[in-house]
Amino acid sequence: MRYFGAVLLSFALMAPALAQTPKPSPAPKPPAAPKPAAAKPAAAATPNPITESYAAIPEAERIAIQSNLIWTGDYNGTLSADFGDRAVAAVKAFQKKRGGKETGVLNPQERAALSAAAKPKQEAVGWRMLNDGVSGIRLGLPAKLVPQATGIAGGSRWTSARGEVQIETFRIAAPGTTLQASFEAQQKVAERKVSYKLVRPDFFIVSGLQGLKKVYVRGAFKDGEVRGFTVLYDQALEGTVDPVVIAMSSAFAAFPTGFAAAPPPRRKVEYGTGIVIGAGGHIVTTREVTDACQVITLAGLGPAELVAEDKTTHLALLRVYGSRDLTPLAVGDAVGDAEVTLVGIADPQSQGGGTAVSTAAARLISQGAARQVEPAPVPGFAGAAALARDGRLAGLVDLRPQVIAGPPSGAAQSALIPAETIAAFLRAHQLAASGASGMEKAKAAAVRVICVRK
Repeated sequence: MRYFGAVLLSFALMAPALAQTPKPSPAPKPPAAPKPAAAKPAAAATPNPITESYAAIPEAERIAIQSNLIWTGDYNGTLSADFGDRAVAAVKAFQKKRGGKETGVLNPQERAALSAAAKPKQEAVGWRMLNDGVSGIRLGLPAKLVPQATGIAGGSRWTSARGEVQIETFRIAAPGTTLQASFEAQQKVAERKVSYKLVRPDFFIVSGLQGLKKVYVRGAFKDGEVRGFTVLYDQALEGTVDPVVIAMSSAFAAFPTGFAAAPPPRRKVEYGTGIVIGAGGHIVTTREVTDACQVITLAGLGPAELVAEDKTTHLALLRVYGSRDLTPLAVGDAVGDAEVTLVGIADPQSQGGGTAVSTAAARLISQGAARQVEPAPVPGFAGAAALARDGRLAGLVDLRPQVIAGPPSGAAQSALIPAETIAAFLRAHQLAASGASGMEKAKAAAVRVICVRK
């Protein structure tokens, strides 16, 4: 692995190199995990004066030293409050390069020199730490290399002006999510040729080539969630980006202490879509649509009763009473199509105050046990029906507002609640969908749900 050998090239000057096709080289490997020390009897333990000296300084300073050592090319490890043997060895390597005594402890002059050596390299790529409110992770970002920020399903995306470098975060939290399934899914991504992979009980690494670009993926698992990031970049830029990837991997915190992705304040009046599943007045939608509602109204049908909610499946069941001319939609077994058509009622602001049922083409992307809907539809499509090519119901759109803590974006996290999950939810409440399939039936079954909150 090469580290910075000279000052980083300006990103604007990288374009001429993009016309070249250099011989592929392995994607950067992750920082090595510290090796656990052999257990010793308590009486035989000998205090290490070097590590004790670092324990006496603030945690933020310990981490800053390790970060600087990564940028000077002396440290290949995870940023940690514990300043272990690997970090001490990196300090000695830095001292040796400067022709000083290899004590393993930085004096004030050496600490200043270390910071001065790392700073121009960090500034050249616009290095900064941020909390990604969508995925919930904390990561280092080379902001000058990827100035364009957008939202994607389950995460955020940063790209260069012409797509030479792309960084994405992801969060997979669907029922049944496992680290192993996510690890295997990352190896099966189209055009991805894996040259290095590593899986441990709580994290995984996948790297190699994806098409003509280098790729690096790191994910971590905790409490039924997988969170991580992906870096894609042109091979011509490996001299610049490889060291950045090392720094990103070291600084990555999938579940940072004191930071959690929290939803933004909810609107006082919010709109979603419900699907009629029975002529008796039952409508199914998502919990996102009915969450914290003081009053729920179905446009053209009147007030609705919230019959049931399920936190696991994210489904909600509504009912309207009285004589109604309702057209229910059939709910059946699983549908395996990747291409679907969404049928819903967009937020009035998205259609000039209108109430029309509309459709949108989308694709289902598998992420472990979950299936994401891309692109995420417009507001109001939470609870919309996703139809397969044969007109059968593939599932409902679980559209949640994106949490912003860094890059601006108007996108939302959008997943599919599959048809078989909906059918099981209905059976649990002694209901069976009695309608028919097809595009026209789906349009007739779609109703606008209006939620009024305090």
